[in-house]
Amino acid sequence: MLDVAGLVAGYGRVTVLGGISMQAGGFGNVGLFGPNGHGKTTLLRAVSGLLKPRGGSIRFDGEDITGLSPRAIVGKGLIHVPQGNTLFPDLTIADCLALGAYSPRARPHEAANQEKVLALFPKLRERWRQRVRTLSGGERQMVSIGTALMSHPKLLVLDEPTLGLAPKIKDELCRSVLDISKSGVPLIVVEQDVEFLLELSKHLYFINHGQMETEIKPGESLAHSDIMAMYFGH
Repeated sequence: MLDVAGLVAGYGRVTVLGGISMQAGGFGNVGLFGPNGHGKTTLLRAVSGLLKPRGGSIRFDGEDITGLSPRAIVGKGLIHVPQGNTLFPDLTIADCLALGAYSPRARPHEAANQEKVLALFPKLRERWRQRVRTLSGGERQMVSIGTALMSHPKLLVLDEPTLGLAPKIKDELCRSVLDISKSGVPLIVVEQDVEFLLELSKHLYFINHGQMETEIKPGESLAHSDIMAMYFGH
């Protein structure tokens, strides 16, 4: 469904991605992991149109989307939940979810998707008219993912969805992400918790210094010692 080939991207004079390639959708969910600051978020920003690539190509669902605007990419069903709290603080949960269904592609599915989101995150129903600024970090992340699901994704991209959450809330959110996967929505997930990634997906990429250094395909084993060697060297 997603085919990234030779992608080059960066900020100002700094090149972060030096010709990175990956595929997603052919082997189920995809997990991305690697040291902080080595290109994972930059890759997702380029794929979703938030950062204009300097070279290479991005194809989604058979169509070249390289350089398209974020609005156009969302309209095609590639939905990105960025890292951290990027919600409008003065909107209510109800407002945020309605905003997620703004595209013509998502609008006919608004009612059905809203019920799916509220079944997935019952706390959001309890706080339906509450403003985002008054929610906990875990609840805001639920709103972020719920808003993305309202966009009726063909492919959902999550950038460190459990970052900074307390262990209990993190476990709850991980279960919800697994439920999203079971519902049939393919995922690309960046996460430092590799054990969770292994539960979610058997297709992993290790990103290091802006390159896809290692690809672990379904059926290939990955031990804890292998992970440590990737991060710190042999």
